[in-house]
Amino acid sequence: MQKILVIQTAFIGDLVLATALVESLHEQYPQASIDIVVRKGNEPLFNEHPFINELIVWDKKNSKYLNWLSILKKMRVKNYDVLINLQRFAATGLWTILANANTTIGFDKNPFSFLFTHKVKHDISTLNQNISASAVHEINRNHALTSSLGEFPLAMPKLYPTKSDYEKVKVYQAQKYITIAPASVWFTKQFPLTAWVSLINELKFEGPIYILGGPADKALGDAIVNEVLKLNSNTSNISTTSNASSASKKIINLSGELGFLASAALQQKAVINYVNDSAPMHFCSAVNAPVVAIYCSTIPAFGFGPLSTNSFIVETQEKLACRPCGLHGKKQCPLGHFNCAQTIENAQLIAPLLQMAQH
Repeated sequence: MQKILVIQTAFIGDLVLATALVESLHEQYPQASIDIVVRKGNEPLFNEHPFINELIVWDKKNSKYLNWLSILKKMRVKNYDVLINLQRFAATGLWTILANANTTIGFDKNPFSFLFTHKVKHDISTLNQNISASAVHEINRNHALTSSLGEFPLAMPKLYPTKSDYEKVKVYQAQKYITIAPASVWFTKQFPLTAWVSLINELKFEGPIYILGGPADKALGDAIVNEVLKLNSNTSNISTTSNASSASKKIINLSGELGFLASAALQQKAVINYVNDSAPMHFCSAVNAPVVAIYCSTIPAFGFGPLSTNSFIVETQEKLACRPCGLHGKKQCPLGHFNCAQTIENAQLIAPLLQMAQH
């Protein structure tokens, strides 16, 4: 086995989970050259990655199909021994069958899977099935793609923050700290702003609280900070600057300030990280950071839950007939009440912090 190509052009969280497959492939074939195809915007995830030979980036927004064709030509020149396609859409299916790879592997839900040399069943519990808490995790589903190649070790997702990433966050690590990643692309996956404010206000924690996110999340982070300030306007124990005294509670919005790997590096040494069912949860898994994963409309049984050694899942304790309302998040609560988020209590969220603080 000399040359392997992995295709995962989905969003960042799915790509982080795909790193588990890269780890397995490298462990089984340490001398093999592993390339990976990702969507534009996700390539920083693999800065200085030790096991990736070539990072192939598909720009879907500019000249999408010309770029698709250019990538196909590159694949055909490479003449891969094995091509593993984690995506279940036609565009990547066409790459798979036209790339001239000796062995092509993908999921049966890809419309071109009947032309792959090997196809594997991809099964996620749906709303019409009995959803078990022990449902198969996505990394196991991805790992099944190696079954036709022999016995492979099951690896965990792994990110490799660079030396510069660790240097960049070092300034924030002088004290014990917490991180909060409050945003999600989907409304029903995102713990509400008012709920984040309530949690921060009740946290008995003297170190800094860092809000993480991308540039688009800065407004949300600022809003959370401002609302906490309003609640505490008659006290002097809240600060939004890193220059506050150690006796003050420091809430610092770093949204847009750190890249993917630097964010993961900061999460890695946090006392606890609060996240939604979204990419920052998978960052925690990939650096084995302690995490509290808050599930609103979705459920862990879909197979995308946290994998860190110290993982805590928090979800409503009420039996809601409407939950889950879909495999992915929605732009709004279909019933208008968003009870799956509104009924989560602060005590559920604070308990993991108390447990980690004991360590």
